[in-house]
Amino acid sequence: MNKVVIITGASSGIGLATAQRLAKSGNKVYGLALNEFSDEAFECFRADVNDLDAIESIFETVKQKEGRIDVVINNAGFGIAGAIEYATPEMIQKIFDTNLTAVVKISSVAMKYLKETNGNLINISSVAGVLPIPFQACYSATKAAVLNFSLALDGEVRRFGVKVTAILPGDTKTGFTEARVVEGGEADYGGHIGKSIRRMEKDEQNGKSPDSVARVIEKTLKRRRPPLKVTVGAQYKVFVLLGKLLPTRFVNYILRKMYA
Repeated sequence: MNKVVIITGASSGIGLATAQRLAKSGNKVYGLALNEFSDEAFECFRADVNDLDAIESIFETVKQKEGRIDVVINNAGFGIAGAIEYATPEMIQKIFDTNLTAVVKISSVAMKYLKETNGNLINISSVAGVLPIPFQACYSATKAAVLNFSLALDGEVRRFGVKVTAILPGDTKTGFTEARVVEGGEADYGGHIGKSIRRMEKDEQNGKSPDSVARVIEKTLKRRRPPLKVTVGAQYKVFVLLGKLLPTRFVNYILRKMYA
């Protein structure tokens, strides 16, 4: 492929697997990570995705060094769990800033570079953005917004040859599980919050490997006309389809029985 790629959240999970896979395929990969990180396959910058000045500087550094930027992958994000009434304003602000606002800002910075190369913008959404999960309301909301932002942005930039794709992973076995922030207690919920979180963790730890998502991203980048959205995994494709076909009340009932 021989593309110049920038990917956020490149120090672990889906981001790391994608950076390593794309580098192995002959692409020049630059990662962004919140903490100091190094990998022999690609160069990694330390940066907070919410620091717009740092992001702009990194993009210009890569452009000056490589002469172009072909692919930008917005992958960085985290989850919070618990009843929404217990969520602190600070944590609500943080998850929306990191999972959504940073995606919008980085996409804005990236666009002038991608217009020059008819490049690809890939945003990592989630099946939870289509099938919202109780006690993960903020996470589901941010991922639904990432999906809709990606679809709307495609309408703006397709005329310039820029391809936008939202990737929707299902349960994936990564460090995301341990990094999830759990807020509040069980008052008034009779143990349902703990039950829900244990179900989430079990599903994630028995989920697909990060490299399975990385393979889908690589395949998407190889397509001349990549799809607007890609759900990862056959079973999740079925779940998303059923979510469209079945009545909303019934779908929410099933999700409530599973996770609440």
